Amino acid sequence: MTSSVRDIQGVFDCVADDLGRVDERVIRAGSVDYPLVASLLGDIVAARGKRLRPLLLILANRAFCPSMDRVVPAAAGVELLHIASLIHDDSIDHAALRRGQPTLNSSLSSGAVILVGDYLFAQSAILAAETEIPRIVSIFASTLGDICDGQLREMFDAHRLDQTRDEYQRRIYGKTASLFAGAAEMGAYLGEADDDGLGRLRAFGMHIGLAYQIIDDVLDFRASEDVLGKPAGNDLREGVVTLPTMIFAEALSPGASDRQALEDVIAGNENDAAAIDRLVTRIRASGALDEASDEAERHVARAKAEIMPLHRRDVAGMLSDYADFVLSRSS
Repeated sequence: MTSSVRDIQGVFDCVADDLGRVDERVIRAGSVDYPLVASLLGDIVAARGKRLRPLLLILANRAFCPSMDRVVPAAAGVELLHIASLIHDDSIDHAALRRGQPTLNSSLSSGAVILVGDYLFAQSAILAAETEIPRIVSIFASTLGDICDGQLREMFDAHRLDQTRDEYQRRIYGKTASLFAGAAEMGAYLGEADDDGLGRLRAFGMHIGLAYQIIDDVLDFRASEDVLGKPAGNDLREGVVTLPTMIFAEALSPGASDRQALEDVIAGNENDAAAIDRLVTRIRASGALDEASDEAERHVARAKAEIMPLHRRDVAGMLSDYADFVLSRSS
């Protein structure tokens, strides 16, 4: 077990009771009356994943004045919002598996999957409203809008190799980083942080979220199919241009054979699995993955700089361990 995994487990252990209360609220809010859907959805909700977003909200709250009565529904709302966004994401991508596990798409029609996702979005909003704090509801609503914006950008930017890094960052901010930023800001606000503290925690969450998605995009090329639950380079196969692909493309001359091969795959004109596998191998060997990982590392460094002034040094240490884990994760 690596040190970052041990350290994040120690952080989880410190907030285990609070996360247990959050888990109970998530499971209760995610229940439905339809047996088939309830069984499938129950498995997805109960699996819980890493619970990094509610953990961040709890830590951000502990950095100031902890107030768990309102933190629990807010954190549960954040986690349910994350689950709902994954369900919509899988529906849009027609994905039958996520991390090797069946998605709702494997058993339900696309219309039913979208409605289940909508139901969870509604339940997550109800949990946010349970705090009875307009600012929390406002952050939540804004975050939901950002998530939808990120998904729309991914859809409409697909099959375009001529994207800029600024466009990529705006897309992954909406799709991923906005929820980390919103979770951190909600936790800090519930802890009665001043404006400086709110800004710092939101910035911490934003940079962590950007790093998280960049590492995800690196793992899409680097990890094995057994880990990913889908072929390596799946984003490339779907025409989604991520940072590793951008870096690889930037180093190619216009007439290079790899450039033409990449353009054909991104445009959807090349579907031969062996040809795509060769391109994935070329990207892996190019140094693009290391360069993308360096960009994620820079975001983590910026995140850590934001929490340096926190008076609660114990919580700052846990947030630092949290940041290190996001950078070093392998799945």
